[in-house]
Amino acid sequence: MTDLKLVVKSAEPETDLIKVFVLQPHDKGSLPRFTPGSHIRVRLPAGGDRAYSLITFDTVSTTPENGSDLFRIAVRLEEESTGGSAYMHSLKPGEVITVGLPKNDFPLHEGSAPAVFLAGGIGITPITAMAASLTARSFEFRVHYTGRTRGSLAFLDRLDAMLGSRLKVYYDDEPGNAIDLAAIIGSASPESHIYVCGPRGMIEAVKSMARSNGFADEQVHFELFTNAVSAGKGDTFEVELASTGEVFTVPSGKTIIDVLEDAGHDVLYDCQRGDCGICETTVISGIPDHRDVVLSEDERSSGKVMQICVSRAKSPRLVLDL
Repeated sequence: MTDLKLVVKSAEPETDLIKVFVLQPHDKGSLPRFTPGSHIRVRLPAGGDRAYSLITFDTVSTTPENGSDLFRIAVRLEEESTGGSAYMHSLKPGEVITVGLPKNDFPLHEGSAPAVFLAGGIGITPITAMAASLTARSFEFRVHYTGRTRGSLAFLDRLDAMLGSRLKVYYDDEPGNAIDLAAIIGSASPESHIYVCGPRGMIEAVKSMARSNGFADEQVHFELFTNAVSAGKGDTFEVELASTGEVFTVPSGKTIIDVLEDAGHDVLYDCQRGDCGICETTVISGIPDHRDVVLSEDERSSGKVMQICVSRAKSPRLVLDL
């Protein structure tokens, strides 16, 4: 995969925990175009990478940042960061970072059906570009943006200026002002497409409510915001590869994919957040501890498949069809 060398043009606090980074090409050239919902993966000095959505409030072009020489991302500092958000928050203007080309696993639907956006905390980042694109095309949509407290949400002024009455903001700690997912989904028109980005619990609740209200799976789009710590947290367990009989120990703080790659195995995966389904693997024996948002309840309860980028084990050993 081709990578880009970018210079940090600015790194400014948006809230107490969120920093916004403006990135420009190291060689002063132009950057690739991206579509709403796209992200870049920032390569970490100690190995691995982290995905961050590309932000824009450009309502002029239906292709955000068309021909731009800047990328914008926002990073929330995680309390238990193992290097991703802590590294990003340590960056200063003038420093050079390496990132992957823009990729979109969370695209807007085609056509003119109404859209309902639900964002939890830092999950607003991909929705900025989506809302800007739909504003440029005069499509019908609403953005529901929720956070724990006032002062915790990013971009409120810019979103309000862009969206006006199409933006509704909620705070968990204010009586009568917490988000009511059931009411929002229940009042959405049947042809709407629903987009949710935020914590795992929020995504799972939206998916369940959407199904209960008759929305097809193809009408519900989601992207999970999590970090490597939450994916890697848990007791140590073993993984056995059925094809070779090799047994590997997966410690707390590492995922199955981390361990297999460290051992030289080429593993197919993409998002590393449990929301794309590419790393789905058949479980021959053992009990998975599911931490994805892709599998249905029936698939989870069957114990026959798992997403090895985030899920772990409830049993001492898993035997996988790898």
